[in-house]
Amino acid sequence: MIEPHHRHLSVVRQCQLLKLARAEFYRSLKPRPVPPEQAQLIRRIDELHLQHPHAGSRHLRDLLQREGVHVGRERIRRLMRLMGLVAVAPKPNTSKPAPGHKIYPYLLRGVSIDRVNQVWSTDITYIPMPRGHLYLVAIMDWHSRRVLAWRASNSMDTRFCVEALKEALARYGTPEIFNTDQGSQFTSEAFTGVLLEHGVKISMDGKGRATDNAFIERLWRSVKYENVYLYGYSDRFTLTRGLDKYFRWFNQGRPHQGLDGKTPDEVYFANSSTFKQAA
Repeated sequence: MIEPHHRHLSVVRQCQLLKLARAEFYRSLKPRPVPPEQAQLIRRIDELHLQHPHAGSRHLRDLLQREGVHVGRERIRRLMRLMGLVAVAPKPNTSKPAPGHKIYPYLLRGVSIDRVNQVWSTDITYIPMPRGHLYLVAIMDWHSRRVLAWRASNSMDTRFCVEALKEALARYGTPEIFNTDQGSQFTSEAFTGVLLEHGVKISMDGKGRATDNAFIERLWRSVKYENVYLYGYSDRFTLTRGLDKYFRWFNQGRPHQGLDGKTPDEVYFANSSTFKQAA
């Protein structure tokens, strides 16, 4: 995606490299309201993707038709691209970096994740709104499942991802390894540069490794079904306020089966040195 404040490339040059019209980029900074019917369809596609992450556009079309929603596969494919949704299946090119961005090797093969701040990861998800959409990024500690920082944005630029990363590093110190997919936000110099400055090893999911970020994918499912879809936020302000409350509860009060019934905070702060680091 375009980085408006890239140190070396202007917006004009980035648009040329990505073969993107500048008008389209500037429109993306302020998403236009969408018709209620399309907003409802987008939300339903998002819900079905969470329930059936393996489903591609053809499968989603068939599921929608069984519900009485007759929509063509091409329209579903277009909306999936808008939402950044890809069926979970081993296949190449599921996440494309921008031209010139460095891809780092995957470092977690065979690694046992058994302590906090050993591995952090991040991802972006699409949040359907009544008259548009927002994107949500979160930084998570793998061992404890704790959400360390998050940001919501009306466009998939790099800035809100970097802001979340800097907050997590400032509050909780540095992980040994930071794992991402090969999305352009995470392969950008603005994002990887922050990690390198802090001496963090960078790991990126290999092509076809659809389950590498499973923990944070489960987080998105929880966020949407336990909060976003229940409250139907009308705008960015109410969404941000609601998510702030939810993530506090997720960390402090939500027990996890994978953590033997403990909360992320109980696992993360069990180590006194981690608590001092986060204070």
